[in-house]
Amino acid sequence: MQISARNAIKGKVVKVDVGAVNATIKIEVEAPHTITATITKESVEELKITEGEEVMAIIKSSEVMVAKK
Repeated sequence: MQISARNAIKGKVVKVDVGAVNATIKIEVEAPHTITATITKESVEELKITEGEEVMAIIKSSEVMVAKK
């Protein structure tokens, strides 16, 4: 697979919560940290995403916001 995004992080799916329209996928990555992604229910079904499998969290963004209280 080739992709233009520079931030592709390998991890393991630790939780899949499928709702009526969207699904929340929790991906454990190094250190350990967790990335949470919200994708469509249809995407979960098409990709056959299940807990325990290896995936990549691909982050493509034109900006990052930082806030300090």
